Amino acid sequence: MLEEKNDNLQEADGKLEIEISDSIQDDTIEASGSEPAPENSVSNTENEAEQVPAPETDHQDALDAITNSNAEESEDETLKERHDIPMQDYNTFSMDALVDELKNLVNSDKAISVKDHIEEIKKAFLLQYSHLIDEKREEFNAANQDPNEEFEYHFPLKLKFDEYYNVFREKRNIHFKHLQTNLKSNLETRLAIVEELKELINPQENIKDTLKHFNDLRERWKNAGSIPKDKYNHVWNNYHFHVENFYDYLHLDREARDLDFKYNLDQKQKIIARVEALVEETDISKSFRELQDLHRIWKEDIGPVSKEHRDVIWNKFSELTKKIHDKREVLFESQRANELQNLEVKKEIISKIEVLATEKVNSHSQWLVQIQKVEELRNEFFAAGKVPSEVNEETWASFKTAVRNFNAFKNSFYKDIKKDQNDNLNKKMALVAKAKELQESTDFGTTTPIMKQIQEEWKQIGHVPKKYSDKIWKEFKDACNHYFDKLKEHKSEENVDEVTAFDNKKAYLDILRAFQLTGEHKTDLDAIKAHIETWKGYGKVPFARRHIEGKFNKILDALFEKLSLSKKETEMMRFSNRIDSLSDSNDTRKLDNEKIFLMRKIEEVQNEIFQLENNIQFFANTKNAKKENSIVLEVRKNIAIHKESLEVWKDKLKQLRNLGQE
Repeated sequence: MLEEKNDNLQEADGKLEIEISDSIQDDTIEASGSEPAPENSVSNTENEAEQVPAPETDHQDALDAITNSNAEESEDETLKERHDIPMQDYNTFSMDALVDELKNLVNSDKAISVKDHIEEIKKAFLLQYSHLIDEKREEFNAANQDPNEEFEYHFPLKLKFDEYYNVFREKRNIHFKHLQTNLKSNLETRLAIVEELKELINPQENIKDTLKHFNDLRERWKNAGSIPKDKYNHVWNNYHFHVENFYDYLHLDREARDLDFKYNLDQKQKIIARVEALVEETDISKSFRELQDLHRIWKEDIGPVSKEHRDVIWNKFSELTKKIHDKREVLFESQRANELQNLEVKKEIISKIEVLATEKVNSHSQWLVQIQKVEELRNEFFAAGKVPSEVNEETWASFKTAVRNFNAFKNSFYKDIKKDQNDNLNKKMALVAKAKELQESTDFGTTTPIMKQIQEEWKQIGHVPKKYSDKIWKEFKDACNHYFDKLKEHKSEENVDEVTAFDNKKAYLDILRAFQLTGEHKTDLDAIKAHIETWKGYGKVPFARRHIEGKFNKILDALFEKLSLSKKETEMMRFSNRIDSLSDSNDTRKLDNEKIFLMRKIEEVQNEIFQLENNIQFFANTKNAKKENSIVLEVRKNIAIHKESLEVWKDKLKQLRNLGQE
């Protein structure tokens, strides 16, 4: 950026002649210029009160901004590296993305220099985690009536976050412990250098020794290291004051002094030229960061200039500093405007959630739609970006309240449903007990009508809690099947026609096994249908020998595969054959069971499609979903497969219902 500076003054031949200005009395020294010193710059000796007046300028805000930034970085030099990684709006990140970002930063060599980034990640993650826990707690309270059961929720991602953050905290503690030790030692070193500078005005010393001592002190100052930021300006102003005092109030080898003044002036003019270029830089943040470095070089690395140039060059530097500072303030105002705009977006989102918390719906499917709307609004809220810091907590509290009210409203609906379902559960458990009691009965004439009545009552009772549904259905079905199987066996024992049908079908299996396809699709299909009709024509077989139907179906399956029918055609032909068999047997119970099974399958497939479509919508709302990745394509493929399956199940149910109307 600038030429390397030779800090050594030229050594002068001869003795050092001292002429101390009349204005210097004892240790109280008048400031020699307006350049470096803000107010309240005093020496470090308790008995001294060196007041260095600040320049009368309208540039003070800009200078203070630079000074404060440099003071902070002077305390901890790792802060100088923080600009390499730009601060992101972590409030728009998902919790998974936040944990990944935390992991990358903690494992980097610059973990300490980006501690502000890590703390912002922590705040963003804990906000979302708090929101998640609140929702899970409300769901738990709505679903559990036992006051003694405590809420617990295991969230593995939180464990990962804590693991990475603890690594950072350990690094930070080690860093600051080491830093505090060094700051104290470095401060003592710099204060000692200032004291030595004050003692340089000694008429008894040779000028060569004095100059050598002076340059040695300047070199030691450069290498002294970081000091506390609250001491930075105070210590530097005293150092600079005594350096200027050494130049201005001691008549040294004037040629050596003037050469150094000239060199310093040239260096500071180069800095001014660079700052003039920075004024035109479009990247304001980059300009300000470099301006910080230039101020540090101006103060730390370059000595004073002659009095006639001192105020002029400093005022020029200050004026250019103010221009960059003003551009930075405009940038901040723009960011502030964006934050205010984000605030309005978040307020609108909160209002929409508040409306949804008052819209009463009366079915589970409608509530699924409402829940999806709130989830989408929740994602929009987190993606909306930062709001002004003074209203951040208030905005977050309003959002949490709106979501909490919606969940309470939703839970009240499901509490009512749960009460009804518990009543239904009690009714169905009574029917299960009755069915089990009758399943071994041999008084078929009396028991059969009762069992059929029990089945009808079961159909009229509504849903039960999901965790009990499959269990009690299996118990009820097994009891009913056990009884009706015994009834079938009883009837089959005396049914000669069924035995004849079995013998005919057994013989026909050999004919069917020998059947060969011709290769003509229509001819072969008609032939298979004819075989099916022939088989059906033989009638029912005894209950105990119904396994023959399975053998027939296996042969049909092999023929269908060779025939290369579509999956749907094959499925429907198999189903038609099966339903015809049930219809011929007048087994209404099995037909009813088949209908219930089909309705259940349709509901399961519809729910699966709904879930997959929700997943697609989630991917579409993410920032990285500009083009579909392999996961999205796989989900779409699954949706298509499920929809095809759904059409088959619906066709089967339609065929079964049409059978009941004939």
